[in-house]
Amino acid sequence: MARRMKANPEWTGFQESRPYGTKYDLRTDFVMVYGIGNDLPARIEGWKKAGYTIHLMTGVSWGEYQDYLYGKFDGRDHWDEAQTDRAGNHILHGKDVPYMVPTISFSEYLATYIKKAIDCGIEAIHMEEPEFWAQSGYSEAFKREWLTYYGEDWIPPHSSPDAQYRASKLKAAMYYRALDRICSQMKEYALVTYDRTVRFYVPTHSLINYTQWRIVSPEAMLVSMPACDGFIAQIWTGTARTANVYKGVRRERTFETAYLEYGIMQELTRGTGREMWFLHDPIEDNPRYTWSDYRFNYRQTVVASLLHPGVSQYEVCPWPWRVFSLKYPTEDGTGKETIPGEYATVLLTVMSVLRDMHNHEEEAGSASYTRGIGLCLANSAMYQRGDVIGEDDEREAFKYDGTDSADNLTAEQRDLLDWSAFYGLALPLVKKGIPLRPVQLDNILTFPGYVDDYRVLLLSYEFMKPEHPGIHQALGQWVREGGVLIYAGDGSDPFHDVREWWNRGNGSRKYNRAEEHLFESLGLGREPAEGEHEVGSGAVIYLRVNPVVLSQSGEGAELVTDSVRRALDIRGEGLDYYEDGILQIQRGPYVIAQAMDETGPDAGAVMHGSFIDLFEADLPVRSSVELKPGDNCLLYDLSYTAGAAADAAAGNEGGGTSADGAIAASPSPILISSSRVRGETGEANRFSYVSESPSDMTVRTRIRIAAAPKRVTAGGMEIECQYDASSGTLLVSHPGVPTGVEVAIEL
Repeated sequence: MARRMKANPEWTGFQESRPYGTKYDLRTDFVMVYGIGNDLPARIEGWKKAGYTIHLMTGVSWGEYQDYLYGKFDGRDHWDEAQTDRAGNHILHGKDVPYMVPTISFSEYLATYIKKAIDCGIEAIHMEEPEFWAQSGYSEAFKREWLTYYGEDWIPPHSSPDAQYRASKLKAAMYYRALDRICSQMKEYALVTYDRTVRFYVPTHSLINYTQWRIVSPEAMLVSMPACDGFIAQIWTGTARTANVYKGVRRERTFETAYLEYGIMQELTRGTGREMWFLHDPIEDNPRYTWSDYRFNYRQTVVASLLHPGVSQYEVCPWPWRVFSLKYPTEDGTGKETIPGEYATVLLTVMSVLRDMHNHEEEAGSASYTRGIGLCLANSAMYQRGDVIGEDDEREAFKYDGTDSADNLTAEQRDLLDWSAFYGLALPLVKKGIPLRPVQLDNILTFPGYVDDYRVLLLSYEFMKPEHPGIHQALGQWVREGGVLIYAGDGSDPFHDVREWWNRGNGSRKYNRAEEHLFESLGLGREPAEGEHEVGSGAVIYLRVNPVVLSQSGEGAELVTDSVRRALDIRGEGLDYYEDGILQIQRGPYVIAQAMDETGPDAGAVMHGSFIDLFEADLPVRSSVELKPGDNCLLYDLSYTAGAAADAAAGNEGGGTSADGAIAASPSPILISSSRVRGETGEANRFSYVSESPSDMTVRTRIRIAAAPKRVTAGGMEIECQYDASSGTLLVSHPGVPTGVEVAIEL
C-alpha cells in the first residue's frame, strides 16, 4: 500500500519529555515530544528551533490522566475503568496511574488531548503501548464490555481456559477499537480544521515480549487498520534480558531474545506498506545496574537489530536525558556516577551508523548461512497466558515487567514466565547460527505470498491457536508448492478445548483440536502417524512432542536442528544447511556479527581484513577481529568500495555528500563520526566540514586521507589528531557542539 510521502527524512529519532537541552540533543531527524500538558507548546518550540521535525508520543493505556479518573473531565468518576485483578487490586504503572480499560469514554477523553497536539502543529502522533494485562479483566468496565461484545454475562477469566482465552481476545479487540477510533477521528480533524495530514504510529513491544510478560495487545491486528501508518518496535535490554530455558538451563540470553524480538517485528510489517522503526536503549528502566552492564547489553541489542536488513529506521534512544544526565551505580557498589565519556562517544558513533544504514542493502555473498527458515507465531499466543485457577487454588496472580528480579517469583511462576514452548523451537536454531525468522502467522491470510520466501516453517499449536481456518488453506498451498512444514505438538495444551471455529462445526466439520483441521487440509487425515509425509511437491514432518520438552535437554535441541536439516534434504537442498555458531551479515561497509555461546568448545571466529571498530570510542583500525563465544562486533570494512560513488551521486548523507544535499565531487573521505556531519567542502590543500553533536562529550571522526595533515582545527582552534599510515586514515577529536563547529584539515 502506497502511503503519502513525508516532508523530510525520518531515519532516526528519539523521545523526550524534557524541554530542549544541549546535553541530550542527539541531532537525529525527528524528536517525539512526550506527553500532553500545558507546557507542550514551549517544549515543541524549543526542539523546533534546534531543527527537528516534531512528533508527539503519549501513552494509550496509562498516563497522567487523574482529571479523567477523578471526574474533572465529564463529572463522573472513572476508577471503574482501571484494569483490576481478581483480588480487586488496580494494576498500576505508578501512583494514581492505573492501566486503563479502553472504553469509548476513555477514547473520547484521549482524543481531546490529541486535538491540542494537532493544534500545536505536530506532524505525527505515536500512541504507545496499548497494553492489557493478562491477570486483569475484573473491573466493572470490563464486565460491561464483555456483555456488549459476547452478548452474555461476564465469566471470571481465571475460571477456565475458555474464559481466559475469550477475555484476552476481547482485550485485544478493545485496544484495536480505541486506536482505530482515535486515529481515524484525529486524522479527519486535522484535515477538516487545518487541511493537513497527520500520521499515526503505534510504539509497541514485540509479540514475543508481550506474550512472555503476559500482556495482551492488538499487535498484528493493527497492520490492517487503515489509520495506522506504522510502528516502533520497543525492544531493549529490559525486554530482551528476560530469562529463558535452553538445554535445561534458565538464564538471561539478551542477544538471542532480542534477535527473535526484532525478527517478529520486521516480519509484522514486511510487504504491508507500513513503516517500522527499531528502538535501542543505552540503559533500561531498571536503574540498579552498572554502566558496564548497560553497555554490554546495549551492544547485544544493537547487533541483534542490525542482523535484520529489512528495517533501516531507528529510534536511537528513549529518554536521552536520563542517559546523559542521571547517575547509576558504580562498579564497586559504593556510589553512583554519570555516563563514562567513552561510552557517550560510542553511543553517538552507533547513532551515526544507524542514520546511514538506509543507504545500504545486505551485501550478496557476504556470509554463508541457512536461509528461508521460519517459526510461526500468532497473536493468539497472548490469549493463553492468563491464570487458570480452580476454586480451592490459593495461587496469587503475578505481574512481571522487567523492573524487578524474576528471582522473587515462585518456581511455578518462573516456569510460566519462561514460555518454553516457544523458545524450545527457537533457541536451538539461533544457537547454531541459523538466522531463524519468527513469522507472523496472522499475516498469511491478509497478504498473499507472505511466506513465499520461506523453505521450511516450524509450527505448534501447543502455545497458540489459528484464528481462522483459511490459514490452513494458505499453509497447504505453500506445502504443495514445495515448502516443508515441521509440526510439533502432543495435544496436551488445555487451550485446545476453547470454544473456537474448529470445535463449533457440525458432524464431520467438528474437530477436537485445530491441528486436526490442518492435517486434514493437507490430505493426511486428522491423526497422521508421527514422521514424514509427502504432500504435493512439499512435505510435513510431524513431531509428536510438546515443544516445552525440547527446551529441557540437548537431545531436544538436536531434534529441532536435525528436523530442519532433514526438511532441507527432502527439498534436495541438504547442502544449504550450514551451522557454525555465528550470525553475520554485511550491510554496505558495515560488518555485523555475533558469536553464539553454549554451542561447544570450537565456537567463535576470526575475521581478517582492515576494519574500524565502531564499538570503541577511539575508532581503532584492526587487521583482525577475534570473536569468542558470546562476543559481537560492529565494524567498518575499509576495503568496501561497492556503490560508494553511486551514493555520492545520489546525494545520500554519509555516502559522499553533505547533509544539506550539496553533491561532493567524489565519495566523502569521512568514514565514520560520532557527530552529524554536514557542509563538506574540498579545496586545494584543504578539506572542511561542520560537526554537530551533544555538548559535554568528545567527538571522534575517522577520515580517509592520503598523508598526515599539516594542521587540524575545530572552530579555529587546533585540535588533537592521529594519523594511521597503514590504513591511510586520520582520527580527529574535539568537544561536541549541538549547533555545529567547523572542522578544517590543512593538507
